[in-house]
Amino acid sequence: MSKLMRGIICVAIGAIIWFIPAPEGVSAQAWGLLAVFAATIAGFILQPMPIGACSIIGMTLLPLLGIMKAGQALEGFANGTIWLIVSAFMFAISFIKTGLGRRIAYILLSKFGGSTLSVAYVMSATDFIIAPFTPSNTARGGGIVYPIVRSICETLGSRPDEEKLRKTGAFLIFSSYCAVITSACIFMTGASNNVLANKLAQDTFGQSIGWGDWFICCIIPGLLLTIITPYILYKLIKPELTTMPETKEMAHKELSHMGPMTTKEWILVFIFLGALFLWATNGHLHTIDNTFVALGGVSIMLLTNILTWDDIASEKGAWDVLVWMGVLVNMASYLSKFGLMNWFADTMAAQFAGMSWLMMLIVLSIIYTFAHYVLASNSAHIMALFVAFAVILVAAGAPALGVMILFACLANSASFLTHYGCGVTPIFFGAGFMDQGQWWRLGFIITVLHLVAWLGLGLPLMGMFGYL
Repeated sequence: MSKLMRGIICVAIGAIIWFIPAPEGVSAQAWGLLAVFAATIAGFILQPMPIGACSIIGMTLLPLLGIMKAGQALEGFANGTIWLIVSAFMFAISFIKTGLGRRIAYILLSKFGGSTLSVAYVMSATDFIIAPFTPSNTARGGGIVYPIVRSICETLGSRPDEEKLRKTGAFLIFSSYCAVITSACIFMTGASNNVLANKLAQDTFGQSIGWGDWFICCIIPGLLLTIITPYILYKLIKPELTTMPETKEMAHKELSHMGPMTTKEWILVFIFLGALFLWATNGHLHTIDNTFVALGGVSIMLLTNILTWDDIASEKGAWDVLVWMGVLVNMASYLSKFGLMNWFADTMAAQFAGMSWLMMLIVLSIIYTFAHYVLASNSAHIMALFVAFAVILVAAGAPALGVMILFACLANSASFLTHYGCGVTPIFFGAGFMDQGQWWRLGFIITVLHLVAWLGLGLPLMGMFGYL
């Protein structure tokens, strides 16, 4: 389908909603905002142009169509949560630029990289360590994890165009990809869509969760998935190699080539640990806003020349997130302020009359997860489905924060389903060690595993900690 046709479909979706009379109980202002919002979300999914461009067009239409005042349309750019994500992108640049991310991986590989399975666990550990400061799966997975695991495959002689040792490469690549997605579930700042869900919960239900509380709720099921996923894939894929002494040798050579840790790497370690401590203790030992903890870290990086302003200005991913998230979060917030979400919750709750909220949560979680087959972005998944599904459940009596954490994690987990599941997926799939059919089969199995873990273990833990 051409970009023009996709653009026409987006416009048509908005126009159809615009010209349909608003239902009883819904203001014309709220209905008009829904039309623009729906067309913008369609732009996210169909992508007739970059999502940032779609967002700018949608925002511009709001005052032009008389839906919102200019100041209201621009409010999203003053959102502290979004600046937290932008700051964390800068942390990701520093890990790549200083080489600290690569060094962590090679240190672990040099000590624990003696077997195929242990290498998979080392890559999981690497991603786990750097995930709190890289809210982009693409930056973390594509910039640090993938290049290293691809080098390991080459060192072993595992190549996608050769049958010999192809399963070994397939196992290492797919296991590393799973590690990136699983870590995104564990840390609120491990993926920008987690912070997005938290902000939407704040705007829609007046409730949000801190970094440390998110971690407490997600660490046990997340660690369980981190531990069992490589083993399950090892049994399913059956790599040809079991021992890999070459990996340790390669890691030692790379570390020797890198030399001792630089001053900038040491400074980054202290910034890393300091930010982690302040995020985890927010509301307990201090009241410094999480956004300004991150901005403080970025400021130190600028003062110590770990990052330059050119580094920050050239990070297109961060500014892209600032634009589209600022626009869409603001639209979603005003849909709630204009009363549309309350109307939707009341209407849909009537359709589920007689069903307990827990059963509704299980049913809707399954639908919510597998809807990702038609989506290619975790953030688009959150924007398209999170509020609609969450308001139904909260209206039925489900606690808002428990629903938010679960749906945020499942939006990440759903990335396994396809070879276009999120921004980083095509990078790992593009290595060529698996065909589409094998990727989808394994992805389905791991997605079901995640569903079982988050519903079977995650929900009871959230209840134990008072979030469900």
